[in-house]
Amino acid sequence: MSWLSYIGMENTSEAFVLVKTLLRIFLIVGVAYFLNRLTKKLITRLRDHLIGHADSNIEEIKRMNTLSMVLRYIVTTVIMAITVVEILHELGISIAPVLAAAGVVGVAVGFGAQSLVKDYFNGFFLLLENQIRKDDVVEIADKAGLVEEITLRYIKMRDYEGNVHYVPNGQITTVTNRSRDFAYAVMDIRVAYDENIAKVMQIMHEVGASILQDAQLRDKVLDTLEIAGVDNLAESAVIIRCRMKVRPLEQWTIKREYLKRIKNAFDAQQIEIPFPHLTVYQGPTAEPLAA
Repeated sequence: MSWLSYIGMENTSEAFVLVKTLLRIFLIVGVAYFLNRLTKKLITRLRDHLIGHADSNIEEIKRMNTLSMVLRYIVTTVIMAITVVEILHELGISIAPVLAAAGVVGVAVGFGAQSLVKDYFNGFFLLLENQIRKDDVVEIADKAGLVEEITLRYIKMRDYEGNVHYVPNGQITTVTNRSRDFAYAVMDIRVAYDENIAKVMQIMHEVGASILQDAQLRDKVLDTLEIAGVDNLAESAVIIRCRMKVRPLEQWTIKREYLKRIKNAFDAQQIEIPFPHLTVYQGPTAEPLAA
């Protein structure tokens, strides 16, 4: 047959072997695709089932979402690796020499791959110790943002400006998690030196109480306003530090609302919020020297 000769085959038996091999490869790819979709659905259902028994615990829900994401990543990687091995087997490529060659190459590039291995080890312990979860706001490797994705190799974060940062797990030495259990909205209130500090603190307490009485804000606050006292005597102001215990990720909302309300309250009571002043003293005018 001319078409067999065209593709370099001598008889129909060789063509039959080729077709059978291609069908097996398509079958392997199809089974791999099916297993990948099936495991994804099963993991999603398992996650939803566990979340349903978490009693609306936000911390547990975050952890379940994170673990399900990493589990899908691992399962997909394993399925792809097995698929590649089976395809090579169908093509008549022996796996043993490939593995032996990979071992030799692995020794050669082992030093260069140390950072990659470190990424995976660090990623494993980050998940095992529950240090970071999806939807947390964290600061790592001099970058801060909302965690959108966690894998064993890297963490994907998006900052306030929308920039996306990919931080390899091997570069993470310190984790600052700003969304674990609770947070504090910390405010430094500046007033002029001639203001009555006791009156100022009373107004600060009243503003904190007004936030607790606000129907849209009280669910975000966990405790009343706590005034630490005069924190600093600055060059142009007395600084009074206070804070409110709030739910995770609500510290910025409460801080902005408190500062807006304290400004209005100070304006109503004619309490000065100072800004830096500079007084220039020229001194006496010098008389010209006699010639």
